[in-house]
Amino acid sequence: MRITFLGTGTSQGIPVIGCKCDTCQSDDPRDKRLRSSILVRQDGFTLVVDTGPDFRQQMLRAGVENLHAVLYTHEHRDHIAGLDDIRAFNFLQHQRMDIFTEKRVLKSLKKAFPYVFVEKQYPGSPRVRVHQISGEPFRVGPLDVIPVRMLHYRLPVLGFRFGDFAYLTDGSYISGSEKKKLYGLKYLVVNALRKQDHISHFTLSQAVELIESVGARQGYLTHISHQMEPSALLEQELPPNIALAYDGMEIEV
Repeated sequence: MRITFLGTGTSQGIPVIGCKCDTCQSDDPRDKRLRSSILVRQDGFTLVVDTGPDFRQQMLRAGVENLHAVLYTHEHRDHIAGLDDIRAFNFLQHQRMDIFTEKRVLKSLKKAFPYVFVEKQYPGSPRVRVHQISGEPFRVGPLDVIPVRMLHYRLPVLGFRFGDFAYLTDGSYISGSEKKKLYGLKYLVVNALRKQDHISHFTLSQAVELIESVGARQGYLTHISHQMEPSALLEQELPPNIALAYDGMEIEV
C-alpha cells in the first residue's frame, strides 16, 4: 500500500497572503502546504480521504489518472469543497464515484451540492454512489477500513485505519476505547495545528503524546498551520520517530 500526502496544511494557514512570518516567507517547499488530504493506493485501487478546496490541484499535481472512492472525515468546507471536481473522473472512468460518509456528513454534502444528489441531474454534473458508514469497519475495494472516532471540539469526526497505517485529521480528543484501535501501528498520522492550545485541534505536544502513547513505530504530523515554525527548525524539536509530513511525501506501508 502506498500513501501520498496530497496536502498537509489548513485553511488557517500556509501560506497566508500578505503574512510576513518566517513560515509564510520560507523558501522550503515543505512549507508550501495545501489543505489536508491523503491518497491511498493498493493493487491498482485508488481512494482519497477528503476532497478539500485544493482537490483539483492536488489530483493534477500527483498525476492521478484513476480514482475509485472518496472517504469523508467530516463536513467542514476545507474537507468537502472539492467534491464538484470528481466529475473529471466520472468522464474518464464512465462510472459513478463511490463516496463513503456518515449520515450527518451526507446531509451537509446535499446542502452544499444539491445538484449532485437530485434524481434528474443536469448533464455533466458529478455523479456519485453513496455508502453510509458509521463506527463499524467496512471494506473499500481491496482495503479493510477501521473508522476511528474523535471529537473536533464538539463535532464527532472520523479518522481511518488501513492495515498498519492510520490517519487522524481535525481532532482534539480521542477516547481510550478508540485509542485501542491504534495499537500495533507502523505509521500514525495526527493533526498538529500549532503549539498553543486550540479548541478543536491537537497541539504539537498533544499529537506527539498520542503517537507515543499507542506505540506507533513512526509518527507523522499533518494539518499544520503557519503558526508553527518553518519545517527546518520545527523538525529539530521532534523525537527521532516523529516527523512533519509535507505535500507530495510518499510512504510504503
